[in-house]
Amino acid sequence: RMDAQAIAAAPRLEYVGILATGWNTIDLAAARKRGLVVTNVPGYSTEAVAQHTFALLLEMTNQVALHSADARAGGWARNPDYCYRLTPQIELAGMTLGIVGFGQIGQAVARIGRALGMRVLANRRDLAQPPPSGVEYAGLDRIFVESDIVSLHCPLSPATAGLVNAGRLAQMKPTAFLINTSRGPLVVEADLAAALRAGRIAGAAVDVLATEPPAADNPLLAAPRCLVTPHLAWATAVARQRLIAIAADNLRAFLEGHPVHRVPWD
Repeated sequence: RMDAQAIAAAPRLEYVGILATGWNTIDLAAARKRGLVVTNVPGYSTEAVAQHTFALLLEMTNQVALHSADARAGGWARNPDYCYRLTPQIELAGMTLGIVGFGQIGQAVARIGRALGMRVLANRRDLAQPPPSGVEYAGLDRIFVESDIVSLHCPLSPATAGLVNAGRLAQMKPTAFLINTSRGPLVVEADLAAALRAGRIAGAAVDVLATEPPAADNPLLAAPRCLVTPHLAWATAVARQRLIAIAADNLRAFLEGHPVHRVPWD
Protein backbone atom coordinates (compact mmCIF):
# COMPACT_ATOMS: atom_id res chain seq x y z
CA ARG A 1 0.00 0.00 0.00
CA MET A 2 1.13 3.54 -0.74
CA ASP A 3 -0.13 5.41 2.29
CA ALA A 4 0.42 9.01 3.42
CA GLN A 5 3.62 8.05 5.23
CA ALA A 6 5.12 6.48 2.10
CA ILE A 7 4.16 9.50 0.00
CA ALA A 8 5.66 11.90 2.58
CA ALA A 9 8.90 9.89 2.55
CA ALA A 10 9.39 10.58 -1.17
CA PRO A 11 9.69 14.37 -1.49
CA ARG A 12 10.66 14.25 -5.20
CA LEU A 13 7.75 12.02 -6.16
CA GLU A 14 5.59 13.40 -8.99
CA TYR A 15 3.88 10.37 -10.51
CA VAL A 16 2.36 7.09 -9.32
CA GLY A 17 1.49 4.50 -11.94
CA ILE A 18 -0.73 1.72 -10.60
CA LEU A 19 -0.24 -1.62 -12.34
CA ALA A 20 -3.89 -2.50 -11.83
CA THR A 21 -7.37 -1.14 -12.48
CA GLY A 22 -8.34 -0.58 -8.84
CA TRP A 23 -6.74 2.22 -6.85
CA ASN A 24 -7.69 1.27 -3.30
CA THR A 25 -4.00 0.68 -2.52
CA ILE A 26 -3.22 4.42 -2.84
CA ASP A 27 -4.05 7.11 -0.28
CA LEU A 28 -5.68 9.46 -2.78
CA ALA A 29 -6.19 12.24 -0.24
CA ALA A 30 -2.44 12.35 0.44
CA ALA A 31 -1.69 12.13 -3.29
CA ARG A 32 -4.05 15.00 -4.06
CA LYS A 33 -2.54 17.11 -1.28
CA ARG A 34 0.89 16.62 -2.89
CA GLY A 35 -0.46 17.26 -6.39
CA LEU A 36 0.67 13.86 -7.63
CA VAL A 37 -0.49 12.42 -10.94
CA VAL A 38 -1.93 8.96 -10.29
CA THR A 39 -2.82 6.66 -13.18
CA ASN A 40 -4.29 3.18 -13.43
CA VAL A 41 -4.65 0.56 -16.16
CA PRO A 42 -8.31 0.14 -17.07
CA GLY A 43 -9.69 -2.65 -19.20
CA TYR A 44 -6.59 -4.82 -19.54
CA SER A 45 -8.13 -7.92 -17.91
CA THR A 46 -11.78 -7.62 -18.87
CA GLU A 47 -12.03 -10.77 -20.95
CA ALA A 48 -9.74 -12.78 -18.67
CA VAL A 49 -11.77 -12.02 -15.54
CA ALA A 50 -15.07 -12.70 -17.32
CA GLN A 51 -13.68 -16.04 -18.53
CA HIS A 52 -12.53 -16.99 -15.03
CA THR A 53 -15.91 -16.03 -13.59
CA PHE A 54 -17.54 -18.66 -15.77
CA ALA A 55 -14.77 -21.18 -15.13
CA LEU A 56 -15.71 -20.93 -11.44
CA LEU A 57 -19.43 -21.06 -12.16
CA LEU A 58 -19.19 -24.09 -14.46
CA GLU A 59 -17.05 -25.95 -11.95
CA MET A 60 -19.76 -25.40 -9.32
CA THR A 61 -22.60 -26.46 -11.61
CA ASN A 62 -20.90 -29.36 -13.47
CA GLN A 63 -18.14 -30.51 -11.07
CA VAL A 64 -15.89 -31.41 -13.99
CA ALA A 65 -12.75 -31.96 -11.89
CA LEU A 66 -14.54 -34.28 -9.48
CA HIS A 67 -16.02 -36.45 -12.22
CA SER A 68 -12.76 -36.60 -14.17
CA ALA A 69 -10.81 -37.63 -11.07
CA ASP A 70 -13.35 -40.34 -10.24
CA ALA A 71 -13.39 -41.71 -13.79
CA ARG A 72 -9.58 -41.80 -13.92
CA ALA A 73 -9.51 -43.56 -10.53
CA GLY A 74 -11.61 -46.39 -11.93
CA GLY A 75 -15.10 -45.25 -11.02
CA TRP A 76 -16.35 -45.43 -14.60
CA ALA A 77 -14.76 -48.81 -15.27
CA ARG A 78 -16.47 -50.26 -12.18
CA ASN A 79 -19.86 -48.73 -12.98
CA PRO A 80 -22.51 -51.11 -14.36
CA ASP A 81 -24.12 -48.37 -16.45
CA TYR A 82 -22.70 -46.44 -19.40
CA CYS A 83 -22.88 -43.17 -17.43
CA TYR A 84 -23.14 -41.94 -13.87
CA ARG A 85 -23.02 -38.70 -11.90
CA LEU A 86 -21.67 -37.91 -8.47
CA THR A 87 -23.45 -34.56 -8.16
CA PRO A 88 -26.54 -32.98 -9.72
CA GLN A 89 -25.79 -31.45 -13.12
CA ILE A 90 -27.17 -27.91 -13.26
CA GLU A 91 -28.24 -26.24 -16.51
CA LEU A 92 -27.62 -22.49 -16.70
CA ALA A 93 -30.07 -21.71 -19.52
CA GLY A 94 -33.11 -20.01 -18.05
CA MET A 95 -31.42 -19.16 -14.76
CA THR A 96 -31.06 -15.60 -13.47
CA LEU A 97 -27.57 -14.10 -13.30
CA GLY A 98 -27.31 -11.07 -11.02
CA ILE A 99 -24.32 -8.83 -11.69
CA VAL A 100 -23.27 -6.32 -9.02
CA GLY A 101 -21.17 -3.68 -10.75
CA PHE A 102 -21.74 -3.14 -14.45
CA GLY A 103 -18.49 -1.71 -15.76
CA GLN A 104 -16.46 -3.34 -18.51
CA ILE A 105 -16.06 -6.67 -16.69
CA GLY A 106 -19.68 -6.82 -15.58
CA GLN A 107 -20.81 -6.17 -19.13
CA ALA A 108 -18.50 -8.90 -20.48
CA VAL A 109 -19.95 -11.34 -17.92
CA ALA A 110 -23.45 -10.33 -19.04
CA ARG A 111 -22.61 -11.10 -22.68
CA ILE A 112 -21.44 -14.60 -21.77
CA GLY A 113 -24.47 -15.16 -19.57
CA ARG A 114 -26.79 -14.11 -22.38
CA ALA A 115 -24.96 -16.44 -24.79
CA LEU A 116 -25.69 -19.30 -22.37
CA GLY A 117 -29.38 -18.43 -22.33
CA MET A 118 -29.44 -16.76 -18.92
CA ARG A 119 -31.66 -13.94 -17.74
CA VAL A 120 -29.42 -11.06 -16.62
CA LEU A 121 -30.06 -8.49 -13.89
CA ALA A 122 -27.45 -5.80 -13.32
CA ASN A 123 -26.84 -3.23 -10.60
CA ARG A 124 -24.89 -0.09 -11.38
CA ARG A 125 -24.53 3.41 -9.97
CA ASP A 126 -24.94 5.32 -13.24
CA LEU A 127 -28.30 4.60 -14.84
CA ALA A 128 -28.00 7.31 -17.51
CA GLN A 129 -26.84 4.76 -20.06
CA PRO A 130 -29.63 2.33 -21.02
CA PRO A 131 -28.89 -1.37 -20.45
CA PRO A 132 -27.78 -3.56 -23.34
CA SER A 133 -30.33 -5.78 -25.00
CA GLY A 134 -31.31 -8.66 -22.75
CA VAL A 135 -30.11 -6.96 -19.55
CA GLU A 136 -32.36 -5.37 -16.93
CA TYR A 137 -31.18 -2.94 -14.27
CA ALA A 138 -32.22 -3.86 -10.73
CA GLY A 139 -31.62 -2.81 -7.15
CA LEU A 140 -29.46 -4.88 -4.82
CA ASP A 141 -32.39 -6.33 -2.89
CA ARG A 142 -33.98 -7.65 -6.06
CA ILE A 143 -30.70 -9.06 -7.33
CA PHE A 144 -29.99 -11.00 -4.16
CA VAL A 145 -33.56 -12.27 -3.85
CA GLU A 146 -34.18 -13.29 -7.48
CA SER A 147 -30.77 -14.41 -8.77
CA ASP A 148 -29.62 -17.99 -9.09
CA ILE A 149 -26.05 -16.70 -9.38
CA VAL A 150 -24.80 -13.42 -7.90
CA SER A 151 -21.47 -12.27 -9.37
CA LEU A 152 -19.54 -9.33 -7.89
CA HIS A 153 -17.74 -6.92 -10.22
CA CYS A 154 -17.74 -3.60 -8.35
CA PRO A 155 -14.76 -1.64 -7.00
CA LEU A 156 -13.88 -1.58 -3.32
CA SER A 157 -14.98 1.63 -1.59
CA PRO A 158 -16.42 2.60 1.78
CA ALA A 159 -19.87 2.05 0.24
CA THR A 160 -19.13 -1.48 -1.00
CA ALA A 161 -16.92 -2.86 1.81
CA GLY A 162 -18.85 -5.65 3.53
CA LEU A 163 -21.55 -5.51 0.85
CA VAL A 164 -22.14 -9.26 1.11
CA ASN A 165 -22.91 -9.93 4.75
CA ALA A 166 -25.26 -12.14 6.75
CA GLY A 167 -28.23 -9.97 5.81
CA ARG A 168 -27.56 -10.15 2.09
CA LEU A 169 -26.82 -13.87 2.21
CA ALA A 170 -30.14 -14.43 4.00
CA GLN A 171 -31.89 -12.88 0.99
CA MET A 172 -30.44 -15.43 -1.43
CA LYS A 173 -32.13 -18.63 -2.56
CA PRO A 174 -30.80 -21.80 -0.88
CA THR A 175 -30.02 -23.04 -4.41
CA ALA A 176 -28.05 -19.91 -5.36
CA PHE A 177 -24.32 -19.45 -5.90
CA LEU A 178 -22.11 -16.45 -5.07
CA ILE A 179 -19.01 -15.53 -7.12
CA ASN A 180 -16.44 -12.87 -6.23
CA THR A 181 -13.71 -12.05 -8.75
CA SER A 182 -13.60 -8.38 -7.74
CA ARG A 183 -12.18 -7.45 -4.31
CA GLY A 184 -12.05 -9.61 -1.20
CA PRO A 185 -13.36 -7.06 1.34
CA LEU A 186 -16.67 -6.85 -0.53
CA VAL A 187 -17.56 -10.04 1.36
CA VAL A 188 -17.72 -10.57 5.12
CA GLU A 189 -15.86 -13.86 5.01
CA ALA A 190 -17.04 -15.20 8.37
CA ASP A 191 -20.66 -14.59 7.34
CA LEU A 192 -20.19 -16.38 4.03
CA ALA A 193 -18.48 -19.34 5.69
CA ALA A 194 -21.33 -19.58 8.20
CA ALA A 195 -23.92 -19.47 5.41
CA LEU A 196 -22.12 -22.29 3.57
CA ARG A 197 -21.85 -24.42 6.70
CA ALA A 198 -25.55 -23.93 7.38
CA GLY A 199 -26.51 -24.76 3.80
CA ARG A 200 -28.00 -21.29 3.45
CA ILE A 201 -26.71 -21.07 -0.14
CA ALA A 202 -25.64 -23.81 -2.53
CA GLY A 203 -22.04 -22.71 -3.00
CA ALA A 204 -19.53 -19.92 -3.46
CA ALA A 205 -16.43 -19.29 -5.51
CA VAL A 206 -13.90 -16.56 -4.79
CA ASP A 207 -10.73 -15.49 -6.56
CA VAL A 208 -10.02 -12.78 -3.99
CA LEU A 209 -9.84 -12.62 -0.20
CA ALA A 210 -9.81 -9.76 2.29
CA THR A 211 -6.12 -10.36 3.09
CA GLU A 212 -3.79 -11.74 0.43
CA PRO A 213 -2.06 -14.04 0.94
CA PRO A 214 -4.62 -15.23 3.50
CA ALA A 215 -4.00 -16.42 7.00
CA ALA A 216 -4.06 -20.19 7.31
CA ASP A 217 -7.25 -19.96 9.39
CA ASN A 218 -9.22 -17.88 6.88
CA PRO A 219 -12.75 -19.30 7.24
CA LEU A 220 -13.35 -19.67 3.51
CA LEU A 221 -10.38 -22.01 3.08
CA ALA A 222 -12.22 -24.66 5.12
CA ALA A 223 -15.80 -23.81 4.23
CA PRO A 224 -17.85 -26.49 2.45
CA ARG A 225 -18.86 -26.03 -1.19
CA CYS A 226 -16.44 -23.12 -1.59
CA LEU A 227 -13.96 -22.80 -4.45
CA VAL A 228 -10.95 -20.57 -3.78
CA THR A 229 -8.46 -19.57 -6.47
CA PRO A 230 -5.38 -17.41 -5.70
CA HIS A 231 -6.27 -14.07 -7.34
CA LEU A 232 -5.42 -15.31 -10.82
CA ALA A 233 -8.49 -14.28 -12.84
CA TRP A 234 -6.59 -11.35 -14.35
CA ALA A 235 -3.38 -13.23 -15.09
CA THR A 236 -3.61 -14.68 -18.58
CA ALA A 237 -0.44 -14.10 -20.58
CA VAL A 238 -2.25 -11.79 -23.01
CA ALA A 239 -3.75 -9.71 -20.19
CA ARG A 240 -0.37 -9.36 -18.46
CA GLN A 241 1.25 -8.21 -21.70
CA ARG A 242 -1.57 -5.71 -22.20
CA LEU A 243 -1.14 -4.46 -18.62
CA ILE A 244 2.56 -3.71 -19.06
CA ALA A 245 2.02 -2.06 -22.45
CA ILE A 246 -0.69 0.28 -21.10
CA ALA A 247 1.35 1.06 -17.95
CA ALA A 248 4.31 2.01 -20.16
CA ASP A 249 2.06 4.19 -22.33
CA ASN A 250 0.74 5.88 -19.17
CA LEU A 251 4.26 6.76 -18.06
CA ARG A 252 5.22 7.94 -21.54
CA ALA A 253 2.17 10.22 -21.69
CA PHE A 254 3.03 11.71 -18.29
CA LEU A 255 6.63 12.40 -19.35
CA GLU A 256 5.33 14.06 -22.52
CA GLY A 257 3.08 16.33 -20.48
CA HIS A 258 -0.37 14.92 -21.25
CA PRO A 259 -1.26 12.27 -18.65
CA VAL A 260 -3.88 9.69 -19.54
CA HIS A 261 -5.92 7.25 -17.42
CA ARG A 262 -5.74 9.58 -14.43
CA VAL A 263 -7.46 8.24 -11.33
CA PRO A 264 -10.36 10.50 -10.27
CA TRP A 265 -10.00 12.12 -6.87
CA ASP A 266 -13.65 11.52 -5.95
